[in-house]
Amino acid sequence: MKWFNKGLYKKKIKNSASKNENSASVESQVISVEELKEQTVSARLDSNIEALHLVFGQNQDVIFRAFRLGAAPETQACIIYIENMVDKTMLNNNIIKPLMFDSLNNEIHLPGRILRNMMLDSALAVSNVKEIGNMDEIVAAILSGGVVILTEGLAEAFVIDIRLHHERAVEQPENEVLVRGPREGFTETLTSNLPLIRRQVKSPNLIFEYMNIGKVTATDVSIAYIKGLAATEMINEVKERLQRIDADGILESGYLEEFIEDNPHSPFPQVLHTERPDRVAAALLQGRVAILTDGTPFVLIVPAEFVSFLTSPEDYYERFFLGTAVRLVRIISLIISLLLPSLYIAISTFHSETIPTRLLISLTAYRQGLPFPTLVEALFMELTFEILREAGIRLPRSIGQAVSIVGALVIGQAAVQAGFVSPIMVIIVAFTGIASFTFPSYNMGVTIRLLRFPLMLLAGSLGLFGVMIGVIVISIHMASLRSMGVPYTASFAPLHLADLKDVLYRSPWWAMDDRPTELSKTNHRRQAPGLKPSPTSSETKMEDD
Repeated sequence: MKWFNKGLYKKKIKNSASKNENSASVESQVISVEELKEQTVSARLDSNIEALHLVFGQNQDVIFRAFRLGAAPETQACIIYIENMVDKTMLNNNIIKPLMFDSLNNEIHLPGRILRNMMLDSALAVSNVKEIGNMDEIVAAILSGGVVILTEGLAEAFVIDIRLHHERAVEQPENEVLVRGPREGFTETLTSNLPLIRRQVKSPNLIFEYMNIGKVTATDVSIAYIKGLAATEMINEVKERLQRIDADGILESGYLEEFIEDNPHSPFPQVLHTERPDRVAAALLQGRVAILTDGTPFVLIVPAEFVSFLTSPEDYYERFFLGTAVRLVRIISLIISLLLPSLYIAISTFHSETIPTRLLISLTAYRQGLPFPTLVEALFMELTFEILREAGIRLPRSIGQAVSIVGALVIGQAAVQAGFVSPIMVIIVAFTGIASFTFPSYNMGVTIRLLRFPLMLLAGSLGLFGVMIGVIVISIHMASLRSMGVPYTASFAPLHLADLKDVLYRSPWWAMDDRPTELSKTNHRRQAPGLKPSPTSSETKMEDD
């Protein structure tokens, strides 16, 4: 840390050094931010500087820049900021230059309030100036990248936000690719993500509320909702769950997800995350709440029912015939991904009489000479497929896909030729894996892949009876889940017939007049009724003529 003045506070430094002459280091003098919570800004500049010096210790990147206002030698000031976190061009031209040079004509000592008004009205050539009076707020502002101005005679500090954001450009999300739809995706900077939502929802009722979470990291978190659409009870519940988080750090929105979910022991995700601003905007219009975290492009959406993980924004951008067909494909893929391996194990092991004779003869011929039972064979192939999938994700993108595809072909062919597995098992595992790729949400796809293994074990031990037990247990567990108090199986249990128009199939937009029942407690109406398109009266008259 660069000390701000070699002359004015020379005595302070000398006394501080003499006290620690025989000590290990200056670190013994460093105080914590908690010790400053009750301390207010003093009208004496040297007291404030000394307190901040004890907080930041030996940080070399914290800059203390002392100067005087105008020509009055007794009107001292100091600017404090973290190097490489502020826009130095704006700092020099819009803050330091007006305070040091443009006020040279002022040769008198200004009283406190007059000095404050002069700085705000004519000296600080920036738009965002905030006044704070507590020392802990000053420390938080400096660590967040703000510029703090302390002045002799003023018992308050000015905080100016001229942060220099190192961010990547707005690009298309790689994990949520659409054929039709916006190509924008969130970035890692919170201040850049908020305008992306604001541009989608141009309403004064769109509210962003801020908080800091993490005793050490002090991560910026923003809660977004539309006033009048989101239930007040839900908003308060989200705030309460976030405010009770008492952890050292929040580095990604996944930390928050685990802290706020209703049932942390469930394999099913209860919080939806997305990189797409349009998906967040659509969720806000339904009455949901979004949670944005600084440092990650993934935004959390709550509440999230089971059907939310099976829908894609593209379902609503194409005509409802195509949207319905694609959604039915996803539902069929869900059943295949979850049950196909276990059904094959159960039928081939315990219920071979249900297989047509010709097919049974072919299966028996393929399985002749295999050393392992069907269950072991399926577990081996599934585990191999998961390893190849994970390797393809973690490897560099240029070779990851090639390794996963070539690895699957080579290992599958080699396993069949070596007599470890049957060709039909390779087909079933490959078909199951491809079906699991149709889920729009990655975390739901992982959940289905994990549930596949206990179902396979039940099928290998109890046959179809075991598969049915597993399905019933999963269904009961899903029915007992909640997401921010909303039933996880909403629209099915409890049953709302009006909501089924956007679950199993996608109704046309002109037929979806109301919002989901469990979300909209006060404002149910989404659009005016009777919007079904039809020829105008003039067109009908022209046809009659």
